[in-house]
Amino acid sequence: MAAENSPLNHLKYALATCLFTATALAANDWPQFRGPHGDGIADASSIPSNFEESNIAWKTDIPGMGWSSPVYSDDRIWITTAETSAATPEQIAEKTKDVQFAGIKTAAGKVNLRALCVDANSGDILHNILLREVEDPDLINPLNSYASPTPALSGDKVICHFGSYGTWCLNNATGQELWKNALVIDHSVGPGSSPVIANDVVLIVCDGIDRQFVAGLDLNSGKLKWETPRPKLRATNPEFCKAYSTPLLINVEGQPQAVIPGAQWMCAYNPETGKEIWRADCGNGFSTTPMAVYADGLVICSTGFMAPELVAVNPSGTGDVTETNIVWRSKQGGSTMPTAVSNKGRIYSISDNGILSVLNATNGELIQQLRIGGKFAASPLLTDGKLFLGSQEGIMTVLNPTDVSRIAKNTMDGTLMASPAVMGSDLIIRTGKSLSRIASK
Repeated sequence: MAAENSPLNHLKYALATCLFTATALAANDWPQFRGPHGDGIADASSIPSNFEESNIAWKTDIPGMGWSSPVYSDDRIWITTAETSAATPEQIAEKTKDVQFAGIKTAAGKVNLRALCVDANSGDILHNILLREVEDPDLINPLNSYASPTPALSGDKVICHFGSYGTWCLNNATGQELWKNALVIDHSVGPGSSPVIANDVVLIVCDGIDRQFVAGLDLNSGKLKWETPRPKLRATNPEFCKAYSTPLLINVEGQPQAVIPGAQWMCAYNPETGKEIWRADCGNGFSTTPMAVYADGLVICSTGFMAPELVAVNPSGTGDVTETNIVWRSKQGGSTMPTAVSNKGRIYSISDNGILSVLNATNGELIQQLRIGGKFAASPLLTDGKLFLGSQEGIMTVLNPTDVSRIAKNTMDGTLMASPAVMGSDLIIRTGKSLSRIASK
């Protein structure tokens, strides 16, 4: 096991991952949630720390609302959004009547689900595609949106996913619909898991309150290639069975793995066949949203609600590895929404209430904590020797990851719930109101 997350080890991981992930993308593309390797890390330089007016190459108003993060290739940025009409108080009361945890759920009158393509050079909206009109949408948590899953790109294909409302494949250049499918579950509080593409398989996580499984759709046709049920859960309350995590693709000793945390279990699957490789019982957490993190030969996940912990697992085993491969656990650093990021043997995890914890990736020991302040849902970005942290209050804090000192603090024009993307030496940032390209001078 490597002593630190060295550049050489990161390069080996990147090369190994490329053996089984989509490769028809340019080196600087940002094809999925949290970037090319799903780790929130970008090899870049001259990224601006202070977002002055002169740094804003363009800012485009975005219709509707959605927390999907921007992805791009071929100078085309894709996001999803949802235009909603308000439900009346009477409609909300009727839909939440006799519903468990009704206090954290609300309703919309009608929802239009859209895919937007934005020109990366000008900020012009190239395509605004209505994919579906939902007349009677399911309940949702007010913090969530009907367009929270981030699109995924492979070659000329764009995958736009809206949970049970459907999955669409569009042509990257024209926006033409190539296929659609729908894997229907009860999300309880709206969709959250983002699709990830491994070769010609689109991985879809379906952890609902009614049933839990992982599926692989054929990238070219949209047809179901495989469906694998999640392990049996101890929870008897359906609300404690749901989760919203996104697959992390890694390579372990030449074997591709899609690591997906869920309620109670973190599991690894063969992305081509869906066969479960290993599982680890991480506790009774649920509504698990953060992705796993791969650092120093370990996969590390946050267990979700009620009391989040970080759990590190050696991914080299098979079957139930709970007793043999859990390397460490930490009550420090757990989050219920943001995904952590790793760098040089350290884990940087921002909690929902704005506390940044720095832990040793090998043993889980707490190195440092810093109160950033605010509420957090977006995941951190590490690039150009800087750590970017965006809060729901619209504050983008920039830190030096070595000593966790503050470099800059920027106020954006709306809520930051989407995770930023890196384009060359620029940042693509989505707020609740707009999409912006923050350029180096």
